[in-house]
Amino acid sequence: MDEVAESLDALARHRLGGTKISGLTRLTAGASQEIWRFNVIANDGETPLILRRAPGGIRVSETAIGPEIEAALIQAAHAAGVPVPIVRWVLTEEDGLGRGYVMSCVDGETLGGRIARGETFAHARTVLAGQCGAALAATHRIDPDAFPTLKRLTPLEFVTQYLDAYRATEWPRPVFDLAFRWLLDRCPAPPESPRLVHGDFRNGNIMVGEDGLRAVLDWELAHVADPMEDLGWICANSWRFGVEAKPVGGFGLREDLWAGYEAAGGVKVDPDRALFWEVFGSLRWGVMCSGMFTSFRTTDPVVERAVIARRTSETEIDLLRLLAA
Repeated sequence: MDEVAESLDALARHRLGGTKISGLTRLTAGASQEIWRFNVIANDGETPLILRRAPGGIRVSETAIGPEIEAALIQAAHAAGVPVPIVRWVLTEEDGLGRGYVMSCVDGETLGGRIARGETFAHARTVLAGQCGAALAATHRIDPDAFPTLKRLTPLEFVTQYLDAYRATEWPRPVFDLAFRWLLDRCPAPPESPRLVHGDFRNGNIMVGEDGLRAVLDWELAHVADPMEDLGWICANSWRFGVEAKPVGGFGLREDLWAGYEAAGGVKVDPDRALFWEVFGSLRWGVMCSGMFTSFRTTDPVVERAVIARRTSETEIDLLRLLAA
C-alpha cells in the first residue's frame, strides 16, 4: 500500500495535474486485475480516479489482451459512443507502478444481484436492456483493423478452443459432451464482416445508475469475431443472478436487447444465431469454472478461484434447460 501511494503521489504531480493523493483504497472488485480508488488533490479541489493494473503490476493472464491495449480500446470505445470511463494515463515503466492505467471514476453499481433485484434500480431495469443493445452496436462499430494484435476467431475455432480446454481438465462431464456436440452440429459460418467484440459484456461488467447504463467495464477479453457472441453472452443464465425470467442480465428481455442493438445501427439479429451463442456462453462459463480448480491449486490459490470452480454444476443445469427448450 505504501509503495503504491508513493508512486501515485508522484504520478499526481507529474501527470494528473495535482499535488498529491488521498483516500487510497484497494477495492474488492476485479477478479483478474487490481482496482484502486484514490483522489487527486489540486488547487481547485479533489478528483476521484481509478487505478486498474495487473496483479502485482506485472502478472497478465494469457487470455487477456494486456492493460495497454485495453486502455486503447476504451479510448476507441469512447470515440465510438460507448459509455466508458475516461482514460487519464497509461502507466509507463518510469511511473513505478507496473502495467496498468488510470481512469475516471464513474458513480454507480456493478454488483449484478443488486442491479437485477434492487429497488433502487427498478426504473433502470425498464431501459437497461435496450441501452446495452445500443452500447454493443457502438462497440461493434470500432474498426478492428486498428487493433491488429487482437485474436481473430471463427465460430468453429472458438468452440474448438473451449473443447480443447475442457478436455485438458481430464474430468469427463456428459452434459458438456452433449453441449459441444450440439454446438458443432449447428456451428454457423463465419460472419461476412467480423467485428471487434467486447468478449465479456454482461451484468457485473457494467456500471449502472438509477437512470440505467453509465459505463461498460473490463475490456480485457476483447477480440475480433462474430458480433452475435456479445449478445448471447449477456443472456447466459449465470449473469441473471436468480432472475431467470429476464434473460438479459436478470433485468430485461432478449427482444429489447435486440431492438436496442438494431435501432443503434447493429445488424439485424438472427434469433437462431443468437441462441447458438447463448448456449456457447453457458458452456464457455462452465469450462472456465471447471478450469478454476487447477488455477487454485497451482498459480492463483485465492478462495475466489475455488468458489467459482464450484459453479460448474450450475452451468450443467443451465445447458440441459437450453438444449431441451
